Amino acid sequence: MARPLPSAAAAPHAVPAHRPDPVPADGLDDDGASEDQQDSTPAKRWTRWLGIVFALAVVGLLAWAARRVDWQAVLVALRSMPLDVVAAAAGFSALSYLLYASYDLIGRAWIGHKLAWWRVLSVTAVSYAFNLNLGMLVGGLGIRYRLYARLGLRGGQIGRVLTMSIFTNWLGYGVLAGGVFLFRLLPVPADWHVSGLALQGLGAALWLLVAGYLALCGWSTRRSFTVRGHKVHLPSLGMAGVQLALSCANWLAISVVLYLLFRGAVPYGVVLGTSLVAAVAGVVARLPAGLGVVEAVFVTVLASRLPEATVLAAVLVYRALYYLLPLLLATGGYLLIEAKAPRTPAQARPAG
Repeated sequence: MARPLPSAAAAPHAVPAHRPDPVPADGLDDDGASEDQQDSTPAKRWTRWLGIVFALAVVGLLAWAARRVDWQAVLVALRSMPLDVVAAAAGFSALSYLLYASYDLIGRAWIGHKLAWWRVLSVTAVSYAFNLNLGMLVGGLGIRYRLYARLGLRGGQIGRVLTMSIFTNWLGYGVLAGGVFLFRLLPVPADWHVSGLALQGLGAALWLLVAGYLALCGWSTRRSFTVRGHKVHLPSLGMAGVQLALSCANWLAISVVLYLLFRGAVPYGVVLGTSLVAAVAGVVARLPAGLGVVEAVFVTVLASRLPEATVLAAVLVYRALYYLLPLLLATGGYLLIEAKAPRTPAQARPAG
């Protein structure tokens, strides 16, 4: 899921079997400083340690909360889940993976590499499953970088494809979350201490950011910008429109999975808003798969609508369908791509 925040970061990657060309200025790693040099600064060290402490604190809180759950009631709710509902949810999970994998087809069209479309979909779907379960460093960047390099893409090409994917993912998130906050579709629990007006302001800001991006793509005479040392090239307005459509469709499909598992007991707008908030909460918590965080968000927001056991049962089935089953399939897919990939850069390099 949520992610679906889908959250935006760049990180180190695994070392491929053959070393690809160095990433040029249009890729992701062009700030001129090595990762070791960056990590050696006091600010980086403090940030890393604070992140670890925060994650441990979150784990402790979740463990305390888990002891209070009536797991017997959760098991009863799981057993009462109709198989046809689970099957429909599995279908929308597969649709979401297909939509997400299509982000890299936009990148393929953008930079003009000739890797076969089905290879692109395979690499992206595999890396997405690892990304959801193990984090962006491993799946979103590391595995995707390695597999693309094994299939012959150069470092600069991979960097631009990854940049396009990240922008695409959060573009749709901004539109949908902006609408949810602006029109108050999400009931905010009182103990969150967030005013409706503040959320509306956040929603308006998200829409302005998306509108600004589209305006730059459509009418800016300057076609590239440097953001934190990374050179970002603007696509055309038409391509930005495709980004927006695919990303919105993906986040909506993720929410449909949960809506089905709640069996219509919660309005779709509420499910959508909750899943979008849960996606960001999972990213901020920095726990693998947002484990426990996503569940806590849904239990808190839906406390007045459904029993805790019912909510947890639905989210656990969602995890099985959207996280665990795809991870099992992706593990086999990763090994297959590695086994079938050409052994030398010359053999792997796509034509053109």
